[in-house]
Amino acid sequence: MDYSKHFQTKETPQTEPIFGKNMVKNSAGGYSFPIGDGERLMRFLMLGTEGGTYYIKERKLTIDSAKAVARLIEKAGPKVVGAVVEVSQQGRAPKNDPALFVLAMCAGLGDEETRAMALAALPKVARIGTHLFHFAKYVKAFRGWGRGLRNAVKHWYQDKDVEKLAYQAVKYQQRDGWSHRDLLRLSHPKTDDANRNALYKWIVSGELELPNSDKWRGAHPLNVVAGFEYAKKAKHKNEIVNFIQLYNLPREAIPTDFLTEKDVWEALLQRMPMTAMIRNLGNMGKVGLLIPGNWDVIERVRDRLVSPNQLREARIHPINVLAALKIYGEGRGYLGKGDWDAVPDIVDALDAGFYKTFENVEPTGKRIVIGLDVSSSMDWEGINGMPYLTPRDGACAMAMVTFKTEEKCAVMAFSHELRKINMSRHQRLDDVIKHCQGMPFGGTDCALPMLWALKNKVEADAFVIYTDNETWAGKVHPVQALEDYRRKMDIPAKLVVVGLASNDFSIADPTDGGMMDVVGFDTAAPAIIGDFIANR
Repeated sequence: MDYSKHFQTKETPQTEPIFGKNMVKNSAGGYSFPIGDGERLMRFLMLGTEGGTYYIKERKLTIDSAKAVARLIEKAGPKVVGAVVEVSQQGRAPKNDPALFVLAMCAGLGDEETRAMALAALPKVARIGTHLFHFAKYVKAFRGWGRGLRNAVKHWYQDKDVEKLAYQAVKYQQRDGWSHRDLLRLSHPKTDDANRNALYKWIVSGELELPNSDKWRGAHPLNVVAGFEYAKKAKHKNEIVNFIQLYNLPREAIPTDFLTEKDVWEALLQRMPMTAMIRNLGNMGKVGLLIPGNWDVIERVRDRLVSPNQLREARIHPINVLAALKIYGEGRGYLGKGDWDAVPDIVDALDAGFYKTFENVEPTGKRIVIGLDVSSSMDWEGINGMPYLTPRDGACAMAMVTFKTEEKCAVMAFSHELRKINMSRHQRLDDVIKHCQGMPFGGTDCALPMLWALKNKVEADAFVIYTDNETWAGKVHPVQALEDYRRKMDIPAKLVVVGLASNDFSIADPTDGGMMDVVGFDTAAPAIIGDFIANR
């Protein structure tokens, strides 16, 4: 009898733990390595739990993530606050909601120092009115409206420039059952500034003096509020266009009936914030503004989309650019409400803008094999609540950042089997994603890239695996396949695991210094991966 067929440490089926290793059962029935609460916090901040995953329902995933965060707050609350501020201010996550939720947890569950830090950090994380409303909803679940919380909200209003606060009050009026009126009544801000008091009065009671004089035009701090009130009574689109130009009105201040007018959108575009512009590319196409042949508008939009400075200042996340590329390029909204002719120059600009939203990535000069998990569990709909983007889409896009940077780089796709992807560095993202979507998928075997490299004697300094870590289908664990590759090829190859789900396990062995776990969709991830591979 060959007893080694049943028990050994070099080849263990993924449905069983490796003897002597601290492993846990993953959601697919295989075994992986548990990650710590700190890593779980970062996954939650970057990936959120909206929509759950292929295997885990939203409620359970959220509860498990929140419990890990709560444990970390109890042990090191100030560090949690610091991580929240860093991720939020640097725009490293696709959405700010997880950061606001964790900040609310810190403000309610932390010790005195942590609570004070969290409330002091409110303006840094809740930068716009919608963020403040989200925070108000979240924090109510963890504490009451005591003096500290009232003061934090009060300072959110008091410390903002009056003109900027007026713009916030007009653009972000209410959300999640909260309004500025509600928060002002709870926080009771007081001031001797006449303009600020006039703004507070308008927010609470809707009363504002609107004289027919030039004092409401030009540099008056409440300009946008006056324009908003005038716009409510407008009868013709020319009035709306005039008000937009005079009072710098945002789209939210325009009566719905006028949002089908090309001239109105052209006036809005003059000073439209970057985030709003990206979200409304399709709308501008539907009304006939952003169409082939309208060269001035195309050039204006294109130049903004490829400007690294403007993208960085607006905290535009690459996943949001990818979402715009996918929806705009298809020429119709996800819910099927209207269609438009996508302008090729704008599609190209979105493609270029995607890469400019990441931190600077320096080539490593190393030999790299990228493995893209295209299994069933990577094809569920919903990156951060975006049903039109799958983790598979995001993995393909992020892999292109490394592929375009490195000269010696092969890209493989795998599920229960492995296939080489014939990618070009000049291909557009949407073409690469469509190619990956057409691949067969099934169970997950994350060991396949290493097994393929060993079988074909491919020399690799590093393997980068994009996966949700739900591996189970292989006859050998990924770490065992890597150890075998290192030994037989005599190359100390590294393994970088890019986690694309907010679960609590990884295929990377935390006791091996040549392996690293990275959170997917982090704008800093490609640079971190390069630094690790190059020993920088």
